[in-house]
Amino acid sequence: MLLAELSMWPMDKGESVGHYVARVLDVIDRSGLPYKLGPLGTTIEGEWDEVMAVLKQCYEVLAADCNRIACTVKMDYRKGHSGAIEGKVKSVEEKLGRELKK
Repeated sequence: MLLAELSMWPMDKGESVGHYVARVLDVIDRSGLPYKLGPLGTTIEGEWDEVMAVLKQCYEVLAADCNRIACTVKMDYRKGHSGAIEGKVKSVEEKLGRELKK
């Protein structure tokens, strides 16, 4: 499974781009893949091709009316493992012996 954290936004639409980011999140939400929204990015989990297809759709929804798009992606592929969105956090919490803020 692939765990990918992404942030995508237009660079040519001024200072406030939340409306455009919402369009990207709509694509992610409708994909059916597990995801977790964060303040600076969204983490998605799925098979490589599924996640890459969502990433492409996110780009396309912005490219329709944006001339410059920035994207950061951080990925972790681990064969045979799923549930990493929650599992990685739980693993750290177990090692600490307490829950962390979420």
